[in-house]
Amino acid sequence: MLRTVSTIALVAVMSGSAFATTTTCSKEPASKFASKTHLIDILHKEGLTVHRIKTENGCYEIYASKADGSKINIAVNAVTLHRTKNPEAGEN
Repeated sequence: MLRTVSTIALVAVMSGSAFATTTTCSKEPASKFASKTHLIDILHKEGLTVHRIKTENGCYEIYASKADGSKINIAVNAVTLHRTKNPEAGEN
């Protein structure tokens, strides 16, 4: 019984983490958006060099490059800064 409860709890925690990365764009007004400076700080800590950030339909769309020079395109909810599954989420 204890093992079953532990397994269910673990699955719930893992599902919550996965949900955070599948967030859609925000429906909040732009006045509630997180600052781009804060977003850039987070991305720099991840080892990314930010080239451009666009705001589209409640998402920040980030054009960046990794340390190896490869380019990356990321979309995040502009309020929560959680990543979306689709890097073009703001365009949909």
